[in-house]
Amino acid sequence: MKMYRESEPDINTLYEYSYVNHIAWSILVIAIGLIIWLTIALSNAENLRYALMTRQCADPVFKGEVDTKCLKTVHAREHWWQNVAYALRHVKPE
Repeated sequence: MKMYRESEPDINTLYEYSYVNHIAWSILVIAIGLIIWLTIALSNAENLRYALMTRQCADPVFKGEVDTKCLKTVHAREHWWQNVAYALRHVKPE
């Protein structure tokens, strides 16, 4: 049994925890979540801006007005990443 004595766990350090990795992973998950949330918000904002600029949601009854129901469902460009790419490249308004 003397030869197995070194392989048994040390009782003094058995229940010590290190929270450093938990903090780092938590910050990483929060940062990724924030980036995803901001990307979705940027895509929606650019989609609405482009739809208003190209007058895709003009109200057919009242000329010069905007149809708000159309703004909720309009897809001004084909893909969401096109909105994000345009918004990231064009920071200042034209």
